Amino acid sequence: MPVASDREIPQGRRARPLELTRSVLYLPASNPRAIEKARGLNADAVILDIEDAVAPETKVEARQAMVAALSAGGFRARVGVRVNGLDTPWGADDLGALSGLTPDFVVAPKIESPEAVHEVAARLPVGVPLWIMVETPLSVLRLDQIAGAGAPLAALMLGINDFGERMNLILGPEREPLKPWLAAVVAAARGHGLLAIDGVVNATDDADRLRTECLQGRAFGFDGKSLIHPAQIDAANIAFSPSPEEVAKAHEVVAAFADAEAQGKGAIRVGYRMVERLHLDAAHRLLARHEAASTTPVVKPI
Repeated sequence: MPVASDREIPQGRRARPLELTRSVLYLPASNPRAIEKARGLNADAVILDIEDAVAPETKVEARQAMVAALSAGGFRARVGVRVNGLDTPWGADDLGALSGLTPDFVVAPKIESPEAVHEVAARLPVGVPLWIMVETPLSVLRLDQIAGAGAPLAALMLGINDFGERMNLILGPEREPLKPWLAAVVAAARGHGLLAIDGVVNATDDADRLRTECLQGRAFGFDGKSLIHPAQIDAANIAFSPSPEEVAKAHEVVAAFADAEAQGKGAIRVGYRMVERLHLDAAHRLLARHEAASTTPVVKPI
């Protein structure tokens, strides 16, 4: 199962070639104008949402629009679909509608057990990766079991709105009550070779908060951030791309280990710090991410 991450993951499960997942934009499948605009956006991935973004009375029409959009194609970004849960009146039909289609991934909401992962996975088109939402107290308490459910599971997405409401959290810009769960989601993802995608910022006009949360998510180890407006894409792409300073340090480490004096050594001095072979591996991963980010065309929102 290819996994679109450059992080340290089990052998044989790394994406080839590297695919960035810095910005993951939700858009309601029932909105044809949003879908048309999304075809040219510079998000790394877009999600045609037929779950929370769609009212119950328009679920069937949204499903039909999703099928039409996938069939038409033309998206610059990777394209996924968020279906309704199998415990709803629409979930089974949503997954059935994907037969014969090839989305880049499918997102399943409110997953609370490995059995639920398997139930959704059994209904997916062959070869389509599954991303799941971690958005309930039970899901975070069972993270290890859920993340270890196996192929085609490829990503954990933190659903902050549902989780925060069910936990009765009060979340400021620093998301202090959420920090243990931010770390737990990333640890579960890393432990099982999965992507880790941070939750959304609802205040689409608060650029400072978006930047703060993106940088915090990067610091916690997330691969990217869920978004709900095209105006949020650039901030996520910048925050989850290596900075010039990080790139310079990575080049410095690679060059130092390439020196003849470093041959056969497990640790060497680079500037004022000691670095080990694990830092060399990390430097190569960072430079690969930098190269992928540098070759990604920037397309401004229409």
